[in-house]
Amino acid sequence: MTPYTLFQNSSFEPAAVSMTRAFTKMHGLGNDFVVVDARTQAFALDDRLAAAIADRKRGVGCDQLIILEPAEEGADARMRIRNADGAEVEACGNASRCVASVLAQELGREEVEIETLGARLQATVHADGSVTVNMGPARLDWREIPLAQDCDTLHLGYSVGALSDPVAVNMGNPHSVFFVENVETVPLSELGPQAEHHPLYPERCNVPVVQVLPDGSLRTRVWERGVGITQACGTGACAALVAAVRRGLSPHLNHVRLDGGPLKIAWLDNGEVLMTGPVATAFKGELDTEALLATA
Repeated sequence: MTPYTLFQNSSFEPAAVSMTRAFTKMHGLGNDFVVVDARTQAFALDDRLAAAIADRKRGVGCDQLIILEPAEEGADARMRIRNADGAEVEACGNASRCVASVLAQELGREEVEIETLGARLQATVHADGSVTVNMGPARLDWREIPLAQDCDTLHLGYSVGALSDPVAVNMGNPHSVFFVENVETVPLSELGPQAEHHPLYPERCNVPVVQVLPDGSLRTRVWERGVGITQACGTGACAALVAAVRRGLSPHLNHVRLDGGPLKIAWLDNGEVLMTGPVATAFKGELDTEALLATA
């Protein structure tokens, strides 16, 4: 028995299998998600099943598993986020855009509101299919990151290998932003885990490394906590822009160029951060949770 069945652009209907749930595979600039709609039928999920679904060799494979649930009054849906290691996290920018596009198409309107563990996010779907999400205010106080002790969040003053003097930013999740001469030469797979688990970050952190390009845009690669190096990280792009503005390296509106492509990020005068970029649907299918757990 295979752990999931794919069907797309076909009249084929998969045979009924016990313990199955429909899913949609989506991505934003290659940052990919398995999206399960649990608004009308609850989805029994724990860390082990979440990690099994995310497994790229034995499961469907994704950076994050996204669960849609009924929202509190005023929002259109609640979005729960599980990293590839199964742990639940507060925010995911690229997933927010994907979910916004699903809700906007479903509801027949351009603007939607998404409830997350961290905040309520306002999103707008544009005529070209791109999506802008208001990620809320950048949090810059050491207690809001959170950090283990009182620190100047503009200059943390520690080093991990060749990476040094990061900026701390919380964009719904904690980031440690390092500026470098050339992001392509940074051994991020080696240094990212060390920075993620630095004792200054009790909840661990995402690790963007940022280079200011000759045109002024920001070339960024990101190690995501509980995932690894991703093609794109929306909150990481927001954190990169905020950190660069604080260091005097960028205007408040700029392009952040990730491995998977560019995002347009704006840090507004009121402290809120807007993120604009594309979304895509890769395929749809059915999860067989029994088969997934048997292979985990």
